[in-house]
Amino acid sequence: MATIYDLKPKFQALLRPAAAWLARAGVSANAVTVAALVLSAAQGAWLALAPGATLPLLALPVTLFLRMALNAIDGLMAKEHDLASVEGAVLNELSDVVADAVLYLPFALIPGINATLVVLVVVAGVIAEMAGALGPMIKAPRRYDGPFGKSDRAFAFGFLAVLFGLGFAPGPLTTLYLAALLTLSVVTVVNRARRIVVEAP
Repeated sequence: MATIYDLKPKFQALLRPAAAWLARAGVSANAVTVAALVLSAAQGAWLALAPGATLPLLALPVTLFLRMALNAIDGLMAKEHDLASVEGAVLNELSDVVADAVLYLPFALIPGINATLVVLVVVAGVIAEMAGALGPMIKAPRRYDGPFGKSDRAFAFGFLAVLFGLGFAPGPLTTLYLAALLTLSVVTVVNRARRIVVEAP
């Protein structure tokens, strides 16, 4: 099923020179991964400390874009500049779910929003990422199937942040939106699990 993740090759092509420059400068892929996590934690703390405030909400899409860029760069450095490591693989998977949690859970603090649904969407996203990561454990590929992967979550929450930042108040439409995101997350978990089972040797 199509997902924003399908655009990754084109995004990587734009970032390949930056990855090469960092590798030549002696920066490790793990350092880039940690930088993305620190950036996410800082943005998440800003959102949590000022729930519903305009500036942190409007800054979120920028942070999400930078996070995605750093995530793409660390992958390029690992694969194309011989900087891959077991520690890096573990750090990459853990940092992704931690970053999602710290960036999106603060939405539950926004007055008027359905906090339960926000938490469920975040939890379902974590499960989806862990489901995808199960593949190598049974000698199947790591799965990135949609319809609601990491990049899609970033777009969905970034869009919501812009709406709130521009003055849109949480209400019934927001609840329906979050319910749709939860449904897509559950479908993603099922799709990834099925593909792993099919592709297992």
